[in-house]
Formats: sequence, structure tokens, C-alpha cells
Amino acid sequence: MVNKNLFKRLSRLGFPLFETEEAQDVDATLADVVKSKDLRLWEGFPVVLGNSAERGMFNYDMVKGYLKKPVDKSYLVSLMVMSLALYKVLNLKFSWADKFYKSLPGDRKKEFNSFLEKLKKDEDLVVKPYVVSSQRLKSTFNNYFSQAQSKLSDWLSIKEEFSLEYSLSQVFSPKQKELFLKKLKGEKLTKTEKEYFSRVVKKKVLALANPELHRLSQKLLE
Repeated sequence: MVNKNLFKRLSRLGFPLFETEEAQDVDATLADVVKSKDLRLWEGFPVVLGNSAERGMFNYDMVKGYLKKPVDKSYLVSLMVMSLALYKVLNLKFSWADKFYKSLPGDRKKEFNSFLEKLKKDEDLVVKPYVVSSQRLKSTFNNYFSQAQSKLSDWLSIKEEFSLEYSLSQVFSPKQKELFLKKLKGEKLTKTEKEYFSRVVKKKVLALANPELHRLSQKLLE
């Protein structure tokens, strides 16, 4: 049975089977995934590998050093090759992946080509004596990617909102900013607000919308 602590450490590396805030050694965690022989974790290996490598937290030699048995070292290479084949099928390009592929001996490149063809056909991959499902491999990775994209979109939306708020604060007073946003959202203004907007806020808006002023401002920032 797989140690629950391993599941906890994996959640920090983009494979959230369990939530945790504990720190961990990335390379040791990847080595434990290899040694686990748990197909659920092997199916998530491309997620953990990609997430760790892109953060500059993955060291192949270190992971290999944690594996004492020759068979586990062989499984590590197979899981790496499997991951590279998956990235290829999904049209994902990583410089570290290209570098690793070039270092592979001929038999491992043949394994890569075999995995690649099986992934394209949704056929099971064989890492003797284990069988890894191509469909679950893709599904696991795509599910993670979708969640990551969603989080990224939310973060960008918040970032843009804060950026807009900051920029408006540099130009308008709090009351002017409030009227600007109300007008932008199509909300109804009182008679007093309409008069103030027309007399003060609108003049600033017209100045901001002036293309020549925008061009000169951009030039000053160069």
C-alpha cells in the first residue's frame, strides 16, 4: 500500500490526490512515485515531472540516485520517455525535454517511438510487467491542465482588475472613479452625479481618449 505521505507530497507538485502544505524534496518524491509501482501515480507522472521541471525543481541525476534497484532506474527512464511521448502528442514543447531525448540511447528512442504510436491510437503502453492506459494518461494530464488554466485565468482577471483600479486611482479622485465606473457599467446616475460627470469627469475621459496624448505618453515611457 502506498504511503499516504507520498500522496500529500504529490499534491504540492500538481497532482492533488490529497491537500497538504508540507514542504518536500521534489526529487525524492519523484523517486517514490517510481518505486510505488502504483499505476494511478504512474499515470500522473507526466504531470508531476512537467510541473517540477518547469519550476526548475527537477534533477534527473538526483532522482536516479534515490533509486537503488536497477529495475527502478529502468522504470524511471521508461516513465520519462512515456512523459516525453505524451508531451509530443499534446504538442507541448519543453527545452529540458528535448535535451533529455537527445541523451537517450537508441533502444530508448525506439521505446519513445513505440509509446508515441500507441498514444496516438489510444492503445495501452507496456512498462514490463505493467500496463499503463493511454486514455487515463491523457485524461489525467488534461484534467490537471484544465484546472491550471482555470486558475491562471482567475489570477489574470484579478491582476487586470487591480491594475485598472490602480490606474484609475492615479487619474481620478475616489468620487470621480466611482462615477466613471458607474457610467461604464450603464448604471443610473442622479441629477447631481450627471452634472458633476459632465462638468469634471468627462473632460478627463476626453483627455485620456485623445490618441495624440496617448502616443506622447507612450513615447515618454520608452
